[in-house]
Amino acid sequence: MAGTIGILTSGGDCPGLNAVIRAAAYRAVRGYGYRLIGIENSTEGLLERPVAARELLPEALEPHSLRAAGTMLGTTTRGDPFAYPMPDGTKKDLTGEMIEGVRSLGLDALIAIGGDGSLRILRRLAAAGGINLVGVPKTIDNDVAMTEVSVGFDTAMRVATEALDALQPTAASHHRVMILEVMGRDAGHIALASGIAGGADVILIPEIPYTVPAIAQKLERLRKTGRTSALVVVAEGVPDEDGNPVTTRQPGGQDTYGGIGQYLAHRLSEQTGARTRVTVLGHLQRGAAPSPRDRMIASAFGEHAVDLVAEGHFDSMVAWQNRSVIHVPLAEAIAQTRRVEPEGSLVETARGLDISMGDMPGGN
Repeated sequence: MAGTIGILTSGGDCPGLNAVIRAAAYRAVRGYGYRLIGIENSTEGLLERPVAARELLPEALEPHSLRAAGTMLGTTTRGDPFAYPMPDGTKKDLTGEMIEGVRSLGLDALIAIGGDGSLRILRRLAAAGGINLVGVPKTIDNDVAMTEVSVGFDTAMRVATEALDALQPTAASHHRVMILEVMGRDAGHIALASGIAGGADVILIPEIPYTVPAIAQKLERLRKTGRTSALVVVAEGVPDEDGNPVTTRQPGGQDTYGGIGQYLAHRLSEQTGARTRVTVLGHLQRGAAPSPRDRMIASAFGEHAVDLVAEGHFDSMVAWQNRSVIHVPLAEAIAQTRRVEPEGSLVETARGLDISMGDMPGGN
């Protein structure tokens, strides 16, 4: 039965978003005969009149979209319809205007590609407006629950690993401790995975408390083996030694994670006399071309999301579990955050490789 599906990307961009959109277009148009309408700039596009949207045809998305970073539809991190920031500094509930925008497009369903925060907001919007919603998890942080992997994580991990590969020779040449600060918000998945893959000596994540003396002892152990350099990878959400978040005030007044690398460099220099240097990857992790695995996951998610629409499985989210694409209740996926398990297999792998997690004096 012919119908019309909307699709949008919400929250921070990440590698693989365009691959999701491309796959949805192929499945919707050629598989079911649906029209697929791309909504531009996430919920902000729904406020424009006419709504900022365009029809997406498979032939128009080739050959670049599968390989392209970013999102062809644009996105936003400030479009909360329940507390939308106004020019005068106030916040206003614009759910009515956004719901009206959805209805003006004549949509039978909406596919939302987002992280846990975006999907939580969009689910509330869908409930308020009676919108049939299917979610697709995307985030380099890999912290969306009920899926083993989200779109964008594999590429971000690859970028961080390649950074460690590049830092190792210069660290060794100059006898320095190189500290790499990576993204991840309150989850340490990028730091842990890239640290193992990139041969880090120390991995610090928000889920495991650390002490500077424990890190210093690890560096001393390396020195006694003849090593004059070290690699430290730290997730941006790691707090200082007192448990306080390390943040940077943005021009708009928002505090964002950033600065833990410099904090550690200063403290380790004080504690050990080590020569330290800091590299902050930042948005390089978001803007890289998607890895083959991210393209594959994104394509599977986009295709399956359209199948869920056709089958009437609304208020659900596509997910990757046990090497298969499934769907899970969206409410359950957004009710929790997927963080690193301190006693999980990857942490045990790191410890088994004599990588310090910063929490065991004299050990790993």
